[in-house]
Amino acid sequence: MSYGALSIVLHAHLPYVRHPEYPEFLEEDWLYEAITETYLPLLEVFDRCVDDGIPFRITMTLTPPLVGMLRDELLMSRYAKRLDLLCELCDKEVHRTRADPQFGPLAWHYRERLYHLRRLFHDRYRRDLVSAFKRLQDAGAVEIITCGATHGFLPLMVHQEAIRAQIQVACMHYRMHFGRDPRGIWLPECGYAPGIDRYLAAENIRFFFVDSHALANAIPRPRRGVYAPVYTPSGVAAFARDPESSMQVWSAEHGYPGDPVYREFYRDIGWDLDYEYIRPYIQATGDRKNTGIKYYRITGEVSLGEKQPYDANVARERAEAHAGNFLFNRTKQIEFLQAAFRDGPPPIVISPYDAELYGHWWYEGPIFLDYLIRKAAREQEVLRLQSPIDYLREYPEQQLAQPPMSSWGAGGYAAVWLDEGNDWIYRYVHKASERMIELARIYQDASGVTRRALNQAARELLLSQSSDWAFIIKTGTMVDYAVRRTREHLLRFSKLYDQLKSGGVDEMWLASVEGRDNLFPEIDYRVYRPA
Repeated sequence: MSYGALSIVLHAHLPYVRHPEYPEFLEEDWLYEAITETYLPLLEVFDRCVDDGIPFRITMTLTPPLVGMLRDELLMSRYAKRLDLLCELCDKEVHRTRADPQFGPLAWHYRERLYHLRRLFHDRYRRDLVSAFKRLQDAGAVEIITCGATHGFLPLMVHQEAIRAQIQVACMHYRMHFGRDPRGIWLPECGYAPGIDRYLAAENIRFFFVDSHALANAIPRPRRGVYAPVYTPSGVAAFARDPESSMQVWSAEHGYPGDPVYREFYRDIGWDLDYEYIRPYIQATGDRKNTGIKYYRITGEVSLGEKQPYDANVARERAEAHAGNFLFNRTKQIEFLQAAFRDGPPPIVISPYDAELYGHWWYEGPIFLDYLIRKAAREQEVLRLQSPIDYLREYPEQQLAQPPMSSWGAGGYAAVWLDEGNDWIYRYVHKASERMIELARIYQDASGVTRRALNQAARELLLSQSSDWAFIIKTGTMVDYAVRRTREHLLRFSKLYDQLKSGGVDEMWLASVEGRDNLFPEIDYRVYRPA
């Protein structure tokens, strides 16, 4: 039987946030929440399926900034302390709600969950989640792909050397942590422009992803729409997002995560409980924040104050039903496509999501994936869970086409990352790129402090290019922090450039900057040397 393919793609990415100059920092919570709510639960789901002998393939990005943070001793020690605090808070909650028939069981639910996650983090994974994901890749269950070095939005870079550096640094970083070449890449924000594929081909990358309209508007138009890849002129395959399967999960109105029985994200005891009681578990400034302990379900179109208590067992049953529904819809979709495209290889349905949707935003998301993987293996014979690299290995002959410049996000053509609120970033980033290329041309083979300064200048440029800063400014969340980070990296780059040009590097200041922005210890500034 000719099976169709379903490719679940999880894009795990967070901006590089590390502040050793402070004892704790609010934006570091982005990482700590994602570990507790997404990465540890996903690892447990995948490991359990492997242990149970369930055949599956999931494709997952682990971006270089995320890998760097997950391998950072300072951040992991801070996370361990955060996990200890949450376990302590759960103990207090069990005591506080001991006589409450509604919230007492929920407090026990969180206590058992947090203690279990702490055991996973310390005992099973030895505080090294990157190695845990690598073992899954080595076992053939997960295909880990890379991304731009700092998630820089490639179509808006005017210097080809800057595009090349984002890709080369990412691939070098991947090889160091995973022991092989990356076979696929998630272009940051699915941002593609003609010519970018040649830099992917130079690094032996076999495939990347675009949004659905990129293939719909490719030249010539793909005969099989978004349900087969096309080869770009450089020979790298472009796979497109399937809008139907994406809507079932992403859509605010029709997606599974909005079901009334699922947990309400925006109702947290960090905001609900007495201030003095919750004070040790919120910000050092005294400001409230989310703790991750949430006792209410979505309920429906009611105010936050009218939400009903959450029932974890009912939510689990609904997640199983939704996994069955998702699989049923995909099998029917593939049967229809197989009938429509009778000649040639079977269809592949690409279903990409931000990994943090599963667990962080949608608490029951990892449960959904667990049921989906098991049901796909046991309850149907129409599709297989595959990675794009598997599909290319089985069906290497595909159409040649040229996708246009495109992205995902509102509008589909970079409008999120270039508008009147964030466009000021690019003139400075372009100038810094020009100067970095100049430095790489001048210093053919530097050594000592000069080499350290050149490498740090490359790091600061890369960090300033992160698309996260423009995205945060556009969406209006944590804008001050995004502006500050952009300016700080550009200012540090400019200071390094001036010192290198004048021949006097401040070694003490350089050491402090190296200790703060320490991503890519293996970087070589010559990656910016003109071809």
